[in-house]
Amino acid sequence: MSTLAAAMGIGRFAYTPIMPLMTAQTALSPHTAGQLATANYTGYLAGAVAATVLPRLAHSRTVLLTSLTVITVSLPAMALTTTVPMWLALRTIAGLGSALAFVVAVNGLLDVAPRHAGWGLGGVGIGIASSAALVLALPADWRLAWWSVGVLAALLSVPAWWTRPGPRPAAVGVTRPGYGSRFWLLFGGYTLEGIGYIIAATFLVAAMAQHSPGPIGGVAWLVVGLSVIPSAVVWDRVTARWSHPALLTVALLLQAAGIALACFGTTAAATLGAVLFGGTFIGVSSLALAYGRRLGVPGAVAVLTAGYSAGQIVGPLMVGPLLHGDFRLVLGAGAATVSVAALVCAAIWIGGRKPVPPSTLVEIDGLSGESVHDGQHRFPVLGATPDK
Repeated sequence: MSTLAAAMGIGRFAYTPIMPLMTAQTALSPHTAGQLATANYTGYLAGAVAATVLPRLAHSRTVLLTSLTVITVSLPAMALTTTVPMWLALRTIAGLGSALAFVVAVNGLLDVAPRHAGWGLGGVGIGIASSAALVLALPADWRLAWWSVGVLAALLSVPAWWTRPGPRPAAVGVTRPGYGSRFWLLFGGYTLEGIGYIIAATFLVAAMAQHSPGPIGGVAWLVVGLSVIPSAVVWDRVTARWSHPALLTVALLLQAAGIALACFGTTAAATLGAVLFGGTFIGVSSLALAYGRRLGVPGAVAVLTAGYSAGQIVGPLMVGPLLHGDFRLVLGAGAATVSVAALVCAAIWIGGRKPVPPSTLVEIDGLSGESVHDGQHRFPVLGATPDK
């Protein structure tokens, strides 16, 4: 939980409440602010692709600790310069570290404690809420804000140095017959979610600051973080009654509504929009990654994360022409994109007549794989273990 709080909640999202301070107190323009966001997402994509091409990275404790160190150093380093190229480089490095730390942490959660993975993902909300509260509580100074979130990330990274990974299942991923098309639809929907959600995650505070009195933008971002904390657990719990594609469809529609509400500029709309946005975006990730793993696609977490991060690069670029005007237009574009992602997941839901069977890991005389239940019989999907 603390790992994801540092790597994602702060490493990725602390920029959101700090960005208005930078645009007000430095020569950072809205367009350049979008470029800094894109740089972070480019680094995130590079990390996700690296974990896909080199699967060992996705389970390496050394990679996790190195990534956390890089993230922690890059945050206060933002306060040491006012040159855009250095800012771009630092946000790119932070994005790379965030992706690798996320993939390693999520794989660890799903391997060792899948029933508690939702609480682990809730750590992202802890990072968002704590960094937002810190920025609100301190004097409005962009340098002080970066130093403060850097110290916070360092403190939250400490438990990772004392935690030893548990045993990893020896299963060999095999795509189950008939489920490949579902996975690639999921990949498309999750990539669209990456586009739409990151538009809101980057510009939500700026949009509210533009049209609302007082610190409503910063407070709304704090509400987003607080809403994230229990959300993944709630969404995971209801998978016992509803399918993953059905829940993804509902979550994405609620998220689109939340982003749209933030366009109205009133305190009530901003608060409700923040609750809906925070209560769904990590839930969507939790549901999508868990469903991808259930479909049996090798490296599903890394592949889906790569698509998601590619979408996060496209998002700020897509709304670039709108950044010189009303930020509400930017949020509207984000809401529309998330709505399309919901339609894609609805297609998986409606078209998926055959449920994905539950599976359990097995190992038989040098073979490893999964025992898959088809409703009447249980049969193994096996491959040689790494040492055979």
